[in-house]
Amino acid sequence: MALDVLDVLIAGAGPAGVATALALVQRVPALAGRVLCLDRARFPRAKPCGGGLTGHAHQALRDLGLAVRVPSVACRSGRLVYGGARAEVVLERPVDIVRREDFDADLVTQARARGVDIVEGEGVEAFTVDGAARTVSVMTSRGRRLRARVLVGADGAGSRVRKALAASGAEAGGTVVPLRLFRAEIAAPPALELGTQMIYDFSPMDRGLRGYVWLFPVAGNRVNVGVMHYPSRHLPGAEIERLLRRTLAAHGVELASPARGWPAWRYDPHARIAGPHLVCVGDAAGIDALTGEGIAVGLEQGMVAADAIAHALASGDFRFAGYAAAVRAATVGRELALDRWAAALLYPPSGFAAALSMVMFDPAVRALYAARVSGSAVLADAKPALLRALARHAVAVRGRVRRLAAARAEA
Repeated sequence: MALDVLDVLIAGAGPAGVATALALVQRVPALAGRVLCLDRARFPRAKPCGGGLTGHAHQALRDLGLAVRVPSVACRSGRLVYGGARAEVVLERPVDIVRREDFDADLVTQARARGVDIVEGEGVEAFTVDGAARTVSVMTSRGRRLRARVLVGADGAGSRVRKALAASGAEAGGTVVPLRLFRAEIAAPPALELGTQMIYDFSPMDRGLRGYVWLFPVAGNRVNVGVMHYPSRHLPGAEIERLLRRTLAAHGVELASPARGWPAWRYDPHARIAGPHLVCVGDAAGIDALTGEGIAVGLEQGMVAADAIAHALASGDFRFAGYAAAVRAATVGRELALDRWAAALLYPPSGFAAALSMVMFDPAVRALYAARVSGSAVLADAKPALLRALARHAVAVRGRVRRLAAARAEA
């Protein structure tokens, strides 16, 4: 691509970056050849992730004209665990578990077949916004100098675009603490009877974790295991991994090598995710604070970003003053805002039993969330049902907390 000024330069070719590029070309076919994706890695590349494609992810893929062409395991149920307690969640549509290495690489292949220019092994090293020239000047990791009208930060939790925006906003003081996640993939041990069910184990919350350990089946008789920690309590990385290993041992799983850990931004509707000529999507804009889900979030945010960028290119207004509000108003933003509230409720510094007992012992609450995961409902639009569940829980909470304590003692 030899253009004096690109229309759009996208830093990162993961799901969020690919979604942004494809949605732009869908909306404005003339942009084909004027949008460039750069990714510091080469595909397939490692990506720590549970690899679950929810109903919202599948809908976004269909909207973008993308297909799931890599091996997957269709999970139609989930098992919630706390001590000796078990609760089943049945899904009307399965969550497909994929290996991110394969999935992301194939999305790149599909995007290239649709005319999107993607360069691997080259990332955005530095950039400056030139207000007078109405462009962004970019230096790449290969020493190339590029100019674009819009720079999209789809470059993950360590996004240079996100950092630049945060440095001039409310996050400059460094008070925002990210989620912590650890993940590994191993051969499924004979002792683990997982089948096509996902396991979410909340037992380590007794020992300071604010989150859960997951075990997901992967094609080829393998298992994806990991842990998510919400930072309402400080836990060193070594302690989070120790809790992961201890919890996995209760399921008959042993890690032969360390799990890979990484930070992730929680979505904050008040965070600065855009500025003049700059837009963030995916992990750079913030993922689900309750579950740590990022695939559907990145795909859906990419389409919102494409609408904003297409408008900017047509109008000449590159301030992106309304982008954060557009994300908040979209289904993805409304769901993320609800899960931000739910995460604060479920993962407090102390006293988690009341909220967790509702999750474990209220079938209606689990059914609501199952519908959301399946993609048949937008939970943020089901607030009357959620309020009824909270009212019901207020009556039953003491008994449920006693049941939770009994489950802990049983284990």
